Amino acid sequence: MEKSIDRWNWVRDLVQIEERMEESGIIDPAMGFDNDRTLALETLRFLEQLKVELVEAAETFNEMKTSPLGRIKIYGIAKTQADFMLFRNGYKMIFSIRQPGMISIRFNFLGPQQYMNQMQGAGQSAGTQLMEENLLLAKRGSFSDLIWTYQDLPIQLTSVVRYHLSLFIRESSK
Repeated sequence: MEKSIDRWNWVRDLVQIEERMEESGIIDPAMGFDNDRTLALETLRFLEQLKVELVEAAETFNEMKTSPLGRIKIYGIAKTQADFMLFRNGYKMIFSIRQPGMISIRFNFLGPQQYMNQMQGAGQSAGTQLMEENLLLAKRGSFSDLIWTYQDLPIQLTSVVRYHLSLFIRESSK
């Protein structure tokens, strides 16, 4: 459920643009259609919604799990606007904004052998195995609606959460 104030940000933007035009006396024919800014904000918004849903799903998983071992932890990533990662049993699933309109979901595993290699000075690249990356891409639909896609097919937020959390739990339980 989006906040009412967030839902009407575009109206606030239109008011500000109109006020600037009235003050300057210059008419802007592209008034209110800053596609780059809108795409960046919508990408951030989608990633934040994804995090909210994943936090809720992970909390539910952790509550239902009888053992404290193997619980899912979610961390924000420093020096980013909204990037975050899931962590469990040496597995990381990283959600990040690659660029406006593109969200990357990467899977990393740091196992005992890789950890020992790192401790012996083999370096980060030898210790972290990049498994797979999924890219969620935004496309413009009718009336400039933003449609999130994966492999050119439209996606639903709940499906993305269910698929990636199930995959993460399955892979990190090995």
